[in-house]
Amino acid sequence: MCGIIGIVGKEPVAERLVDGLRRMEYRGYDSAGVCTIDDGHLVRRRAPGKLLHLVAELERNPAPGLIGIAHTRWATHGSPTAANAHPHATGAVALVHNGIIENFKPLRDELQRAGRTLESETDTEVVAHLVSAEVERGASPQEAIKAVLPRLRGAFALAIAFREHPDMLIGARLGSPLVVGWGEGETYLGSDALALAPLTQRITYLDEGDWVIVTREGAEIFDKDNNPVTREVTISGASAAAVEKGNYRHFMQKEIFEQPTVVAQTLASYIHRADNAVALPQIDFDISAVRRITIVACGTSYYAGMVAKYWFEQFARVPVDIDVASEFRYRDPVLEPGGLALFISQSGETADTLAALRHCKENGQIIGVVVNVPTSSMAREADLLLPTHAGPEIGVASTKAFTCQLAVLAALAAHLAVRKGRMSREEEQEVVRHLLEAPAALNAALAHDDDIAAMAHLIAPARDVLYLGRGPDYPLALEGALKLKEISYIHAEGYASGEMKHGPIALIDEAVPVIVLAPSGPLFEKTVSNMQEVRARGGKIVLVSDAEGLAEAGEGCLATVEMPRVHPLIAPLVYAVPVQLIAYHVACVKGTDVDQPRNLAKSVTVE
Repeated sequence: MCGIIGIVGKEPVAERLVDGLRRMEYRGYDSAGVCTIDDGHLVRRRAPGKLLHLVAELERNPAPGLIGIAHTRWATHGSPTAANAHPHATGAVALVHNGIIENFKPLRDELQRAGRTLESETDTEVVAHLVSAEVERGASPQEAIKAVLPRLRGAFALAIAFREHPDMLIGARLGSPLVVGWGEGETYLGSDALALAPLTQRITYLDEGDWVIVTREGAEIFDKDNNPVTREVTISGASAAAVEKGNYRHFMQKEIFEQPTVVAQTLASYIHRADNAVALPQIDFDISAVRRITIVACGTSYYAGMVAKYWFEQFARVPVDIDVASEFRYRDPVLEPGGLALFISQSGETADTLAALRHCKENGQIIGVVVNVPTSSMAREADLLLPTHAGPEIGVASTKAFTCQLAVLAALAAHLAVRKGRMSREEEQEVVRHLLEAPAALNAALAHDDDIAAMAHLIAPARDVLYLGRGPDYPLALEGALKLKEISYIHAEGYASGEMKHGPIALIDEAVPVIVLAPSGPLFEKTVSNMQEVRARGGKIVLVSDAEGLAEAGEGCLATVEMPRVHPLIAPLVYAVPVQLIAYHVACVKGTDVDQPRNLAKSVTVE
């Protein structure tokens, strides 16, 4: 959600600022802007909509200068217009902001009573005016920041340029990530390492509450109490080529097809091939003593957690609670001392999930994090860090991050079962063998891409679509419905197959496709009986199953999608592929923006 880049450079920065924004398009946005300092003036250019509109504006009205800030905005306060786009500016300062200022209204009222005129509907402009007021009273930039930051409630990452200081930027973070990049005679600010990848690999992650003075010579970092501090410089490893689509039409398509590789890479870090045993990173607590697990996540990550609940309870016999992160704290959950609180997030910066993590830490929980960014805020606060190794995921709709999360969670469930004495050595080896079959099975599932593309036109005209599944395929039904909603804008719902007769069956008619996820196995007959209830009421069925299942129940379906026959353990990973491809090809038929669907952001850093 939103993106920030700042450069204190030794050559013109506007083009490089735009390139940095381009690398953050995956985060989701609805306007963009840049501001440079040139010959004692703040030069600001903004545009609503996609980045190409800002590029066109810069072609008409260039923004010269060796220092500047830039931003892609995902609207919270105020509609996505040029006036609400960042950077926001006064005569003295320009500022970009990720996050949300919760107390902006009383601050805005205070500024207006003081005679200041605000031009936008945003919460961010308030911060620009607060800083500007301090500077206009004679404060230095550093003094202004010290005065203003304690007044802000909410979450923010800020990059601020000062008209009278054309060799310096100031950054600050609280609840939203911000990194410093170290160059040769240049220094940078960015929302993440990927934004800075073409500029530098030397990165410092600011801690919560930090603020920083950035000059060409480097950076001075201060903590929330304004004390000078030293933060580690790391090598980011972010690839300057990571945002290229290659030969694929969309990033989402590329990332779907990367799944066999990234799942294999992920499993390689959790499995000892020499003895076919599951292994975790070094931990300093006794995981066998865990008596209860609390899983907290949002969106697709939440559905990964739902699948994991089946595995933890089946293998390790440990009870699991699972919550949507945005609701977790507000129901005042009962957290038993010594429990494992497990947080699942692609970015590691999701605001709701991060707040839930800190709530659990305050209440004595062991913190486990399944995350795709091992340098993220959640990762740095974890007792047990479980990276997914999916690589950068650019498409807003999560695909490869989801299957890598499932791979990690399956390994964790097996490891916990072994440590608790619930799984024998032979059973562990069998689990490992099936996990190692997953990459090949994913490849086999992807081989049916053309078949799914050929039937997408049957679903694209629908206004409503239902997904059905039993057991671990129920979360996959929910995930399939979410994917379809996200990128095709078709209303879709996922249900446990047996729940159809308890209400949703009233929706069934010949205009509502019903996508049934039913691998052959112990739950197949039950799912097929629910499918027949749909068929008896005129419903049009798309059956996703293996060859055996299709031979038994595929006759008379609107369409069928064949999957490889796999062990139930890895079925959720494999059946993720058809639900992703169905959504993808339906969206292509409808002509929607697959990689950047309307109103959505990749990393939701506001509550």
